[in-house]
Amino acid sequence: MKTNILYFFFLSFFTLSSNVAYAADASGSSVLSYALWAIAILLIFFILVSVGDSLIGVEAKKAGIDADTGGFSLFGSKVPEGLEGKSVKVLTKGHDIKLAGAAASTISSAQASTYAVQPKNYIGMSPIPKVVVEVGSEVKAGDVLFFDKKRPEVKYVAPVSGEVIAINRGEKRSIKEIVILADKEISYKTIQAPDLNGSREDIVNFLLENGAWSFINQRPFNVVPAADDLPKNIFISTFDSAPLAPDLSFVVEGQGAAFQKGIDVLNKLTAGTVHLGLDGKNTPSTVFTGAKGVEHNYFVGKHPAGNVGVQIHHTAPISGADKVWTLGVQDVITIGKLFSEGKFDASRIVALTGNEFNTPSYVKTYIGANIGELTKGNLKGEARLISGDVLSGKTKTAAEFLNASDDQITSIKEGKEHEMFGWLLPTTARPSISQTFLSGLMDITYEADTNTHGEKRAFVVTGQYEKVLPMDIYPQHLMKAILVNDIERMEGLGINELSEEDIALCEFACTSKQPLQKILRQGLELMREQS
Repeated sequence: MKTNILYFFFLSFFTLSSNVAYAADASGSSVLSYALWAIAILLIFFILVSVGDSLIGVEAKKAGIDADTGGFSLFGSKVPEGLEGKSVKVLTKGHDIKLAGAAASTISSAQASTYAVQPKNYIGMSPIPKVVVEVGSEVKAGDVLFFDKKRPEVKYVAPVSGEVIAINRGEKRSIKEIVILADKEISYKTIQAPDLNGSREDIVNFLLENGAWSFINQRPFNVVPAADDLPKNIFISTFDSAPLAPDLSFVVEGQGAAFQKGIDVLNKLTAGTVHLGLDGKNTPSTVFTGAKGVEHNYFVGKHPAGNVGVQIHHTAPISGADKVWTLGVQDVITIGKLFSEGKFDASRIVALTGNEFNTPSYVKTYIGANIGELTKGNLKGEARLISGDVLSGKTKTAAEFLNASDDQITSIKEGKEHEMFGWLLPTTARPSISQTFLSGLMDITYEADTNTHGEKRAFVVTGQYEKVLPMDIYPQHLMKAILVNDIERMEGLGINELSEEDIALCEFACTSKQPLQKILRQGLELMREQS
């Protein structure tokens, strides 16, 4: 914005100078010199204020102060109306991809009868964990299914009750999924929760034994933390800015008590702070704004403003050997019910989104639901099914299952048609950060397909990534450091602050068609091996 205003001042300066010079030449007046001096003084004043504001921002960041929540600003406060006096981060970078097929705020009657727990959903898990059930076993929700041989204290449990009908294997006999045929009425393992006023060790052991520890995601590396890890802080994003993402304020309705109980538990696990990231553009649920024992931080901006990694970067960045934990809103609710109701309630509200759904809506199900059953009869035709959003989700078939951390299924058209001459000819509107298409200048929603509109190309420096990533990181340089296995440079360029979802928008914007999320995971795994 400041650049635009500065440009306006220079343009005004030269325009007025020309007009006044013409008038002075015609009249012989000395108005020209006075006008030029006045404009020059105004211009110098603006430059001094802009530079001063920037320096204040730099010093505020060094001191850990949010420079966007107050202070002098020549052109008024940056803080949206209604958020004055609160912790607000205004992000100027990013891009919103507006797709057709947003879920209506209704819960449909779609049901699934089979559910699966997938070891590959957990980064760092042994390819062949120790499975403690067999085909034909009867389980209750909360019963242990398997554990990692490298960390046997972390248990992974059944999301529903029923019969184990399959233990499917993948490459090199790795365990792909353990499938359960659910009972019509879910029965739960009886659990006696410890007193929250007791020791942290008792609470940790309880979470480890009863499956809730696997909900915790540790940064760096996006792994389930070790039992003896102590996080510097814990972060929860209460809104998702990804394309067609579920409205978490709708999802959390009626779950206020369980969410607060989950927050109380998390406060026992860290000596630091539990941070809630709230949407500064829309009104958050009172469940979030009224939560106790947390620090509320509002974020205003385009995607990826809702990513917890971006929120960490602008609140309490990861540095050195820091470890921070993150959880999803519905994970916090499950932890809360584990303590308040004494049962492992893995129920989830999942959004069915995308232009290939007849009726985009929400559905109430459980972790690991069969995708084909949830979408049956609701698809228009041949569609790509994605567990998660279009930027960072994983392609699934109808026979496969929702990933453990996903609360969204997206359906878009398969892009099989060849496009003659590509962008050279007028075509239908398509999502893009480029202004090549006229539709890029209009506020419309798009019907996306899977066509990538080109193949992988030379990895050239374009500056596109920096325009859409609101973090003080140079992603293009980081990607190239990863490709040459330069560990010191990777760490110096901030790899420990990133996960795949943070770089997904850069991949969408990439002219070179580089698989940036895959490259980042390669670098994170290399760093994890060295740690």
